[in-house]
Amino acid sequence: MMTNLKSLQKKWPIWDDYGDYMEGGHVSVLVKEVLNFLKCESSKVYVDCTIGDGGHSYAILKKSTPNGLVIGIDQDMEAIEYAKKRLSCLKERIVFIHDNFCNIKKILKRINILKVDGILFDLGVSSRQLDSTERGFSFSHDAPLDMRMDRSKGISAADLVNELPFEDLYIIFKRYGEEKWSYRIAKAIVREREVHPIRSTSQLADIVTSTIPISYRSRRIHPATKTFQALRIAVNKELTALEEALRDAIDLLNQGSRICVISFHSLEDRIVKDMFRVMERGCSCPSEIPICMCRGERKVRVLTKGPVIPSKEEISINPRSRSAKLRVAERL
Repeated sequence: MMTNLKSLQKKWPIWDDYGDYMEGGHVSVLVKEVLNFLKCESSKVYVDCTIGDGGHSYAILKKSTPNGLVIGIDQDMEAIEYAKKRLSCLKERIVFIHDNFCNIKKILKRINILKVDGILFDLGVSSRQLDSTERGFSFSHDAPLDMRMDRSKGISAADLVNELPFEDLYIIFKRYGEEKWSYRIAKAIVREREVHPIRSTSQLADIVTSTIPISYRSRRIHPATKTFQALRIAVNKELTALEEALRDAIDLLNQGSRICVISFHSLEDRIVKDMFRVMERGCSCPSEIPICMCRGERKVRVLTKGPVIPSKEEISINPRSRSAKLRVAERL
């Protein structure tokens, strides 16, 4: 969260352009870098696939003055409503869509847009979602164990924790959380739920913490961090949705237009890196395979051979940005 706007503007000049929006609000990550890569211009159309609090969308709209258009997508209805209020001064130039970004092709077809001039993904959970006590994303507050981005549908983290067999829980923690103690944590959850259901974040955090040996607990990271992350990814099917969305998003770009993806987790970053690499290289599948993942021709040029990361100045202002990685590709 930003607490001192003048200090922020002094240390990080990009905020001079839209400090009026950000005062008292959430600080979006790698804004200057995103604007530079997207090459925002008036009369162009951009898609913010995870509009969240609207920080990136606001910056894109300011940069593409006077006629740039943003399509803002989010599966979190609370985020949509929040962004509508914060971007009310630019409402004529933004279209809000409540949906999952994996449906990006259907979304744009529905509003009669065939091609766009830039696409942004800012993945993961937002600061506002983490800080919202009732959403259940964080162990910092005792809350119902929910974790759904879209609370109007789907199964919650409590459903998974209380109903999945041991083997499935183990796989989720191992694959999505890369948790060393996945086996022990899954066993402890199954044992505990036989006594009483696990319904709150504090219940789950206590179970995980008690499972991990004291000598292996990090002073810097809470013992339940990886477990909560894994459950959130599983509840929202984040990795599957990302793979689908990236393929479709690249097809929607005009020639020379760019796709920017900000990730905060190694699994997400790996998917983006591998997808960009395949799309840049073109099809290398054996000829006997009739349908391949890469769909044949070479489609993009990767502009970031290594991920772009926040500067020391940005991290000092916004510590939650420290794990952010930006990768960019240009449509051929």
